[in-house]
Amino acid sequence: MSMPAKPPPFDPADPLGLDDLLDPEDLAVRDTVRAWAGERVLPHVADWYEKGELPGVRELARELGGIGALGMPLDGYGCAGASAVQYGLACLELEAADSGIRSLVSVQGSLAMYAIHRFGSEEQKLRWLPGMAAGEIIGCFGLTEPDHGSDPAAMRTHAKRDGGDWVLNGRKMWITNGSVAGVAVVWARTDDGIRGFVVPTDSAGFSAPEIKHKWSLRASVTSELVLDDVRLPADAVLPGATGLRGPLSCLTHARYGIVWGAMGAARACFEAAVDYAKSREQFGRPIGGFQLTQAKLADMAVELHKGILLAHHLGRRMDAGRLRPEQVSFGKLNNVREAIDICRTARTILGANGISLEYPVMRHATNLESVLTYEGTVEMHQLVLGKALTGIDAFR
Repeated sequence: MSMPAKPPPFDPADPLGLDDLLDPEDLAVRDTVRAWAGERVLPHVADWYEKGELPGVRELARELGGIGALGMPLDGYGCAGASAVQYGLACLELEAADSGIRSLVSVQGSLAMYAIHRFGSEEQKLRWLPGMAAGEIIGCFGLTEPDHGSDPAAMRTHAKRDGGDWVLNGRKMWITNGSVAGVAVVWARTDDGIRGFVVPTDSAGFSAPEIKHKWSLRASVTSELVLDDVRLPADAVLPGATGLRGPLSCLTHARYGIVWGAMGAARACFEAAVDYAKSREQFGRPIGGFQLTQAKLADMAVELHKGILLAHHLGRRMDAGRLRPEQVSFGKLNNVREAIDICRTARTILGANGISLEYPVMRHATNLESVLTYEGTVEMHQLVLGKALTGIDAFR
């Protein structure tokens, strides 16, 4: 009888051995994005956050395009054609730096590019996707309105036929990338139902004033979209999408990235808490040697790595074509909620230092308050799961 192989040493950074689930290409993608974020974001993001700005966003977008992070899982048109798991790993590493950076990538790839790639004409794909994949063109996605967030079916933005053209009027709110975008995918009510339109942002009547006075996602461009008699040619409409199924499928793709990204923010806070607990001394010893602190760290580690394992499982299902929207709701509901709890617990370990921008904890905690509600609030995902579990629709 052969002796069982000796298990590898326990790795505090990977207590479940989740790296064993990744192949060399997965690890290479993760390491590339981690290195880029460590060099280009982490040294500056606290200052960006404090000032409430994201300077050089167009340069950052081109760099992200250069490492293949924009429209990662899409095929052709200059896109990387990466796996869903690789895209998820990239989202985790980007959000470990800052949620605003992951939002930039998510809106570009999972919303604007995904909508054009899935529902657009060949001419639309050829016109927009290569430049967007390279980061030369930034995109945004206009669905949410000032009075209609969780109920997009009630949107007021409308598009009317005028001869061979479309004329769009309305407002969209809380739009990431809006003020720096070269193209906007805008959803509007028409006589034939809700349709998507590819809107060049230099169109007459289009404007995107930036939203200020945010206390979350401060290192991110957030805007209102204003459409006043924006005239578009007939071929501006996305031919493959009619009704809410189109924009909702885009949101499912973006929510998948959040399942991973939230764990990146949680990991950054957990690592800060561990480092602090090992170096901060009270009562003559590091606070990491006290039972209550160790209990907090153990609970944080359990939820963090369970969340990463859940994200990995959903990624493999997406790669196999078996991922359902209800499962994405499961992941977003759990992982964002647990990430916020990890950040808040990390703040207690750091004490007063936890509110300082010298550490990442409070920045991630406030960012996650936005992540908690965008791409579907907690209540919406609870109701999605409730309907799936009972067969009863409780939305109305």
